[in-house]
Amino acid sequence: MRYNYLNFILNYAPVAQLDRVSGYGPEGWGFESLRAYIFLLSRNLVSVQIATHEVWMEYAFREAEKALEKDEVPIGAVVVSNEKIVGRGHNMVEVLQDSTAHAEMIAITAAASTLESWRLENAVLYVTKEPCPMCAGAIYLSRISHVVFGVSDSRMGACGSAIDVTHNVNLHSNIAVTLGVLEAKCLRILQAFFKKVRTKKQTGRGDRAG
Repeated sequence: MRYNYLNFILNYAPVAQLDRVSGYGPEGWGFESLRAYIFLLSRNLVSVQIATHEVWMEYAFREAEKALEKDEVPIGAVVVSNEKIVGRGHNMVEVLQDSTAHAEMIAITAAASTLESWRLENAVLYVTKEPCPMCAGAIYLSRISHVVFGVSDSRMGACGSAIDVTHNVNLHSNIAVTLGVLEAKCLRILQAFFKKVRTKKQTGRGDRAG
């Protein structure tokens, strides 16, 4: 008879035995919370997934902060493969004077370089704002399987807001999309940036008028 290992641990392993192995295991993977961790995995998979997305999105947000420091639109992205970041990027349109230098494009290029392959199957792209048509096209062509973003973009978003490149019958695309991860945080940094831009423009007009 074949047993489900997870169910076996949850239902048959003595609690005391699980509690005693707190100092055992390879570095970085102690067993002190093993029972609670397994219980969480078995009973609340959705929460685990959301928590994981938030962890990776924090790295994308750090990239957005780097863009802000350069007076770029603060958008950041990371590509994750096999639980590792293989590509990072943030907007560098003004710095490079290159309209294609979006966070996603730079992160995808970096990931392809790291993995020495343009095929990024099973990789996940985390980006603070919904990708535009250009970036969504690059996601599709690079075969990224999942896109996770923070803020939707009703004007230029190409993952379902303005248009949908990720689920397109003509392209035969079927890319998983998760939206709204760290949405408030990703939105605040964008709003702060554009408020600063508007203030500069207004100040500039006032100076010229004087």
